[in-house]
Order: sequence, then structure tokens, then C-alpha cells
Amino acid sequence: MFHENLKTMRKAKGYTQEELAIKLNVVRQTVSKWEKGLSVPDADVLCKIADVLDMDVSTLLGEEIVEETDKSAVAQQLAKISEQLAMKNQHSKKIWKVVCIILFVILVFYILAIVVFSVIASENIVDNYSENMVEIEEK
Repeated sequence: MFHENLKTMRKAKGYTQEELAIKLNVVRQTVSKWEKGLSVPDADVLCKIADVLDMDVSTLLGEEIVEETDKSAVAQQLAKISEQLAMKNQHSKKIWKVVCIILFVILVFYILAIVVFSVIASENIVDNYSENMVEIEEK
């Protein structure tokens, strides 16, 4: 896939992320995001990357594109990769929502338990106090 190919080819050419970023006029964090698969470059930047790394865009994308150097074909590939990335991120968000809801429910039950035990404890204190007062008055 693109992010793996980018990292492999960058290292094969002996570039650091910083050096590649400078050649592409982007920040190092952008290159890092590409290599981690968190984002993808647009078609123009993808062509620049291929030029800097001295390779074909089709090789960089990891699929053979038969005789297509058309930017629209590259854009379609990038759109496909972006869609897959968005689906992956959406799945992660759903998991985090479920985890947060479960933690919230546990917290609510914990607070309710504390309140209930506090009420029971205060009733016991009042009952004990009342019994002691009755005993004192009887004496």
C-alpha cells in the first residue's frame, strides 16, 4: 500500500522524513502522517513524490496501472485510499464511543452506590443516636 511503499522508498533513497518534506515543500509531520497511513497526498503532490523518489506513481501506489499517467486515474486511486482510510477512522470512532458510554454508565452506578451507602450510613447514625438519647433519658 502507499504508506508502506513511501517509507520503504524514502529509506532506500537515504532520505529522512525531514529531507523529503523539504524537497516536497511540506512539513515533516505531513510525511509522517502519510507513512503511518493517516492521510494521503493529493494527485499533484503524489507526482512530486514519485519524481523525488525517482519512481512511477503506479509503483508508489502499490498497484500496476497499465499505461495510465493520467492525473484523473491517480486521483481516483487516491480517492479510493482516502475512502478506505475514512472507513477505518469511522470504525475507530464507533469503538471509542462505545467505550466512553460504558465508562459513563460505570461512573453513574458508582456515584449512585456512594449516595445509597451514604444515606444508609446516615440513617444508621441517626438511629443509633436516637437509641442512645432514649437510653440516656431513661436513666
